[in-house]
Amino acid sequence: MSLPDSRPVLPCCAPAGHGSRALKRVFDIVASSLGLLLLAPLLIAVALWVKADSPGPVFFRQLRVGRGGVLFRIHKFRTMQVGAEGRGQLTVGADARVTGAGRLLRKTKLDELPQLIDVLLGDMSVVGPRPEVPKYVAHYPDEVKALVLSVRPGITDWASIRMIDENEILGGADNPERAYIEEILPQKLDYCVRYAQSHSLLEDLQIIMATLLKIITR
Repeated sequence: MSLPDSRPVLPCCAPAGHGSRALKRVFDIVASSLGLLLLAPLLIAVALWVKADSPGPVFFRQLRVGRGGVLFRIHKFRTMQVGAEGRGQLTVGADARVTGAGRLLRKTKLDELPQLIDVLLGDMSVVGPRPEVPKYVAHYPDEVKALVLSVRPGITDWASIRMIDENEILGGADNPERAYIEEILPQKLDYCVRYAQSHSLLEDLQIIMATLLKIITR
C-alpha cells in the first residue's frame, strides 16, 4: 500500500512561547466566532439536510484526546447511520454505513464545521494535530506522546491535507485497522511532532489556505 510522502517545506521556527500561544488563542476565538456567525445559514441548511436524509441526530459526538491528554467530545455533522460506530471506528473506501448526505459532506469536509464550537470552547484550535480517539493515542510512542499532546488539537493540519484520501487508501489494505496503526498513524505523527515543535501563526495561515485549496481542487 503506497502512501503520500510529500511534505511542506517551511522555514525553521523556534518553539512557540507564551506570547505566541496567547496570540494563537485570540486568533482561534475570533476565527471561530466569525465562522459560526457568517456560516450560520450554511450550518442550518446542512443540519436540516442531515436530519431529512436519515434517521438520527444532526450531530455526531465522540470522545477524543485533547491537550494534555484531557478527553473531550468532538462535534461533527453525522455522516453515518446511527449505531454504525459499533461496527468499527475506521471508515474504509465506499463504506456502506455512510449516508447519502454524508458522502458529500465528507468529500467537502463540511462535516467538520461544527468543530468551530469546540474551538470556541477551548477544546480545539483552528489549526493543530487532528485529535485521535483514545485507542489510537495508546499507540503513540512514549518519546513523542507528550509533545504531540502539548498543543490543542485542530480542525486541520498538514497531515489532513497530505493524507486527505486516507479512507480510499485504507480501502486497498487487507487489514485496514493494522494498516492505520502501523503505516498511516506514524506518518501523521511525523507531521504532528514537527508542528508541535515549530508552529507559528504564519504557518497556521499557510495551512488554512492550503486546506481550502485542497478541498476546492479535489
